[in-house]
Amino acid sequence: MRGGSGRTTLPAKFSWAILVPPLGASPVAFLIHQLVACLYLAAGIGAAVGLGFSRPGVTRVAVGALGLGWCLHAVGFSMLHTLDPTPPLTDLGPAISFMSWVTVAAFLILLRRARVHGLLVLVAPVAFMGTFFGLRRLDAPELPTFEVSGGMPHLHVLFGSAGLALLGLAFLAGLLFLAEHRRLKAKRSLRALPALPSLEALDRVNVVALAVGFPLLTLGLVTGALWVEGVHGSPWTGSLHEVGASLGWMVYAVLVVLRFAAHQGARQCATSAVGGFAVLFAGYLGVGLLQ
Repeated sequence: MRGGSGRTTLPAKFSWAILVPPLGASPVAFLIHQLVACLYLAAGIGAAVGLGFSRPGVTRVAVGALGLGWCLHAVGFSMLHTLDPTPPLTDLGPAISFMSWVTVAAFLILLRRARVHGLLVLVAPVAFMGTFFGLRRLDAPELPTFEVSGGMPHLHVLFGSAGLALLGLAFLAGLLFLAEHRRLKAKRSLRALPALPSLEALDRVNVVALAVGFPLLTLGLVTGALWVEGVHGSPWTGSLHEVGASLGWMVYAVLVVLRFAAHQGARQCATSAVGGFAVLFAGYLGVGLLQ
């Protein structure tokens, strides 16, 4: 489609998003967000090379690329208000990109307290995919309850996305824990993947991510209910999103009790982290993607 100036423009549903406005609005923001995605991708490739060929130096460079990408990602978020129109954080693209940013932040913090460099091989590609998805504005039809006036909708997204990001990190640690546990149980050569984190370090990531992520997820549900009540006069409308999110929260409530009260074993906790996040992702984000 061409505008009055003869310049080719893209249909709205294919325009770039979160930090990238429609054509001509902010090329700097567009460039920053593309660079963030490239750095996350490079970090993932570097992590794979460092892991596969036992090159700790390459892994350290990959961590540096991830950290630089995170810093630029933060700068990109600060530029949201320079765009016209300003993309709301309640849109699915910005929310998932924010989740990627929180996931990277949590990983970098945990990296200072535990030797989990090998987890980068999963974290970086996930961060890349989330950021790349955030580059696209998906013009899904808006629901009647999706009104974004006031601060409650943004608090809901901030808390909910941060909780999802941390529980997603527990999911990734659980996947790697199960893979390493299976390798050790099969008595495969310990030289096969020497850069993988220890089972103790991965379990520590699982514990911290669950301990912080579940309260944030709870705050996300509470602020979401307050948001819905402000719109409809009732905190519950029975939408698929509400049902799925509530089901995911209940699953994690059980996992928290099993982990911290019943002292569930590390391998069982890793399995629970994987299964629980699958349920939560389907209920919390899957419905949004389908809609």
